[in-house]
Amino acid sequence: MTKYLHTMIRVTDPEATVAFFKLIGVEETRRFDNEAGRFTLIFLAAPGQEGVAEVELTYNWPPQDGSDPDTYSGGRNFGHLAYRVENIYETCQAIMDAGHTINRPPRDGHMAFVRTPDGISIELLQEGSLEPCEPWASMENTGSW
Repeated sequence: MTKYLHTMIRVTDPEATVAFFKLIGVEETRRFDNEAGRFTLIFLAAPGQEGVAEVELTYNWPPQDGSDPDTYSGGRNFGHLAYRVENIYETCQAIMDAGHTINRPPRDGHMAFVRTPDGISIELLQEGSLEPCEPWASMENTGSW
């Protein structure tokens, strides 16, 4: 039997990425530092989804020789991660208040797209339905999502 475990994304600033995911209610469940391999793995999950549906953040440590650390650019072939939220308007407001851009605002009260600090596209979907309301209903898209 096949069982979904996790999706892995590479990050350049693990603490900024963990803080971003907290804005949508996703928490760190465990973390492993691998000194020999020079990387850190951080697992995140929505409450009650630990070990069921997780995101693995992989942080490759900077080279020991002092050269520039790796950087990553997201390919559109990756797509996005999706999370259902209790109140999409409150979630998007918290994301904006933390200085992030809402790339596709929740004009319909149902769906929004944002990006992590490393540019990973995140789809937010409303639990149930909310009526469209301002300022969201009039907001334009920003960038790509």
